[in-house]
Amino acid sequence: MSAVAPSASPESPEPRRPAIANRTAGRRKKRLRYTLTVLAFLLPSAIPLAMFTLYPMVGALWTSLHEWNLLAPMEWVGFDNYVHLFQDSDTQRAFLNTLTYLVGYLPIVYVGGLALALALNQRVSGRNLLRGVYFLPVVTSWIVVALVWRWLLNPSVGIVNAALGVFGIDGPGWWTDPMWAMPSIILASAWKDLGFVMIILLAGLQAIPQELYEAATVDGAGPWRRLFNVTLPLLSPSTFFVVVISLINGFQVFDQVYAMTGGGPAGSTTVVVQQIYDLTVRYGSAGEASALSWMLFILVLGVTVIQIIGQKRWVTYA
Repeated sequence: MSAVAPSASPESPEPRRPAIANRTAGRRKKRLRYTLTVLAFLLPSAIPLAMFTLYPMVGALWTSLHEWNLLAPMEWVGFDNYVHLFQDSDTQRAFLNTLTYLVGYLPIVYVGGLALALALNQRVSGRNLLRGVYFLPVVTSWIVVALVWRWLLNPSVGIVNAALGVFGIDGPGWWTDPMWAMPSIILASAWKDLGFVMIILLAGLQAIPQELYEAATVDGAGPWRRLFNVTLPLLSPSTFFVVVISLINGFQVFDQVYAMTGGGPAGSTTVVVQQIYDLTVRYGSAGEASALSWMLFILVLGVTVIQIIGQKRWVTYA
């Protein structure tokens, strides 16, 4: 009997390799096509971003490593500008004033914005008009707002001190007094930004299902318990956004300081951006100003990253 040669196994992988390779190549082409499509749509925004944001940032970094008065050629100094700024008492005071501003500004603007959002989320007559009125300062120029508050808080002829005098209270010197100058800035800033915080939190409140409030009421929860057990936890994504944006804007506070106090009296309201402005315009030290800009950028970036990492612990995404 002759031996029969074994036939090739039908499960051999050789015939399937070209098909797998073709599918892999097809997926790569689709991903490449998708990437190119996304880049094409992003290009109109990416070009201005690169020209007016990324390029100036790189230029500021290069300038920070030089001594430059905007007129003479730049002179390489390495990290001397950063070392000097770390040791400079004026720079330390500017950072301390900025942190003081944030500590006073953030709680006021959040609590005030939350109170307005809760009030205008109720069915009250004319609430749409009130929402527009409270949001109006947000779209008003900072210079206009600062000048108005400078007049309102004028120690001699201001309306605020006149109103306090009616109740027998001797009003403070406000922006002319080193002790009250920063509270004056904080008050004006919080008043302007309340509408922005209100709108963001109001949108978050309207996204909370009413069934949760009804269930909490059936369980016997009162208004305060519903606020802390239902509203605030489910409002945490909006709160997170408000806190991040407010901190970033707070670190960059400048317009109201420049218009109301100019950094005075006696440097009590000189913030970091004011210091950057003075170093560039008044003292002609663009190298130190650029270094201080990058120090502020690194600080803001670090605080933002910490918030993004920490939000996993307290932000509830329903």
